[in-house]
Amino acid sequence: MPISPSSSAQTARENVARQLRDLRRNAGLTVTELGSQCGWHHAKTSRIENARTPPSPTDIRLWCRATEAADQIPDLIAASQHAESLYREWRQRVRSGLRKLQDSYVELYRSTRLLRMYSPVLVPGLLQTEGYARALLSTNARLLDVPDDGAEAAAARLQRSQVIHEPGHRYVFVIEEAVLHYQLGDADAMAAQLGYLLTAGALPQVSFGIIPMATRERVLWPQETFDVHDDTLVSVELISAEVNVTQPSEIALYVKAFEQLRSMAVYGSEARGLIVKAIEALR
Repeated sequence: MPISPSSSAQTARENVARQLRDLRRNAGLTVTELGSQCGWHHAKTSRIENARTPPSPTDIRLWCRATEAADQIPDLIAASQHAESLYREWRQRVRSGLRKLQDSYVELYRSTRLLRMYSPVLVPGLLQTEGYARALLSTNARLLDVPDDGAEAAAARLQRSQVIHEPGHRYVFVIEEAVLHYQLGDADAMAAQLGYLLTAGALPQVSFGIIPMATRERVLWPQETFDVHDDTLVSVELISAEVNVTQPSEIALYVKAFEQLRSMAVYGSEARGLIVKAIEALR
């Protein structure tokens, strides 16, 4: 895992590295001596202590036994696994296809009461139709060089999206107008997707805003898609990975950015007008 663009992920990794370094020092071992006892080169010890290489559960077990701190093993393994979960590479998560990835989000969406989503280039996943999702997921499979189970993954995504109709949730979507014109699938699939936005945007639990391309004096130009789950988690989608942000100060920054983006969007009849215009452009 490369150094994460999220300080939440990097800080968590550095905390684990610091605890391991403290164990070595408290045991009176040099970097070389610890490496010798664990059966690896001293350079690996340095990489772990500098948060350049994440320790595996086996690494942690060997390290703790060498430093006579076996009681620390469960907590350190849990902390390390949490740190790695904050930055998750797509290729590692979809080696066997994209279907399982869709299923993995179900519980997160069901436990979120207020979900705020911003997307500059794609229809948000919870609002995607099957044809649109299938075209998108198949494209992603080719990019990541993994098995193309786009049809199955799209069906799973639609099933996951049923959470939008369950009581007790509130959804706030903000997209750029350009999303309406980036065609995925054939014209019929795109028209169906745009038509569904007219329906979903009218649901009482949904706020759906579009930032017009003609907007002047913009205050933000985000490049990435991000979701804010309540006020406890921000998920940011990169080309290579998903970054999960958990530090309160970072979450607050994303919430502030979202509210600024939201203030530039149009809603109701104005938003519907932009969608209808995009549908007509497909003819």
